[in-house]
Amino acid sequence: MITPDQARDKAKSILGAVAAGQDPAQDRAESQTAITVASLVLLFIEEHVKAKRKPRTAAGYATMLSKHFVSKFGKRAADRITAAEISQLHHALRATPYLANRVMAIIGSMYGFAARRGLVPKGTNPVEGIERFRESSRERYLGTEELQRFGETLRLAETSGLPWKLDEETTPSKHLAKVENQRTILAPEVILAFRLLLFTGARLREVLHLEWRFIDMERGLMFLPDSKTGRKTIVMSEPVLALLRACDRTSIFVVPGASADRPRSDLKKPWRAILRHAGLEGVRIHDLRHTFASIGAGASLGLPIVGKLLGHSQPATTARYAHLDADPVRRASNIIGNHLSNALSPIKN
Repeated sequence: MITPDQARDKAKSILGAVAAGQDPAQDRAESQTAITVASLVLLFIEEHVKAKRKPRTAAGYATMLSKHFVSKFGKRAADRITAAEISQLHHALRATPYLANRVMAIIGSMYGFAARRGLVPKGTNPVEGIERFRESSRERYLGTEELQRFGETLRLAETSGLPWKLDEETTPSKHLAKVENQRTILAPEVILAFRLLLFTGARLREVLHLEWRFIDMERGLMFLPDSKTGRKTIVMSEPVLALLRACDRTSIFVVPGASADRPRSDLKKPWRAILRHAGLEGVRIHDLRHTFASIGAGASLGLPIVGKLLGHSQPATTARYAHLDADPVRRASNIIGNHLSNALSPIKN
């Protein structure tokens, strides 16, 4: 087990050798200066990823590299890993194309970092040239009828409650309430969270970590100091403002957790209950954001505007919704179709 300091010491010895005019890339079998994969991964996470990425991202990088790269090549010299070996690793993960491609991207980034630091010779990147797997897009939007079921379920959950769903293989306890009384009312802040997710298109953590001090009710804006893409401003619609005005402020957080000084950690359990009752199995919380975007694109608001509402930093991210902007395309199709129809069957006087 190595420590960050040991990884840094190894890096310093390599950089010192380079500064002295030596070539640590030569005679690796005899040299003791080669940095191992395990040391490189640790250095990459500590001095590059943690400095430039969010903590959750850094933790994800560390987990993937440890599980899929260090476990296999950890004791090897980093510059001795071959493209053939990395290609085999990529192929071994073919059942999960997104993960396989993500691991390749992270390894490639790490070797770029190592080359810039002089820890491996330039051009030493075993990921280069490996063709990525095709990934099937995962975009799910709630249609009009599904939105109605979702809305009705939210209203029921905050009023009379959602009926329990007992396991058919479990013998009901005699102490349970009668079937008609077996209902669960969800907390107001939980219902509010789901509505905010749908009505703003915000990400889950943006809503769960939202503080009242970030909200300017007068100007109708949310100023998020930190998000996936950095600082972000959300323009609130009238329905969102109405939701927030009706809230009781019992915490610094709009969606408080078990204690008033902490945000709620997740919405998994109530989400499952809502999906089960609404008949929307398989829908993810993030699909509420897709639904918000799909409605904006389908209304021909323009992808730049939709992207700005979502807080996308790159236009290409919003481009996934281009096929939903059907109105201009449909008008063009009708014009061409009518022209061809008239040409084939001209109107007779």
